[in-house]
Amino acid sequence: MADTYKIIETARRTGKIEKGTNEVTKAIERGTAKFVAYAKDVEPKEIVAHLPVLCKEKKVPCEEVDSKKKLGIAVGIPVSASSVAVIEGGDADKEISSSKNK
Repeated sequence: MADTYKIIETARRTGKIEKGTNEVTKAIERGTAKFVAYAKDVEPKEIVAHLPVLCKEKKVPCEEVDSKKKLGIAVGIPVSASSVAVIEGGDADKEISSSKNK
């Protein structure tokens, strides 16, 4: 799970990310998301429950992380983030490719 945070941090610095469930959902539907991470501790769960299903449908690698607070830190915002989509991986492209093979 630590590498998921690392992928997001790297993509934020060198690529492009979208944060927030609405933006992430749109990115998946548009086909621009290359990698998605969502937090396990989001309440209510329904907020992010559709993401893994949508990712599977669109063949986007998707990881569940343990903390929305840590996800917020990884994307560089002072608040929690329920979900994040990597649009351009930048230096994290290799890690994203290897997560597709899981």
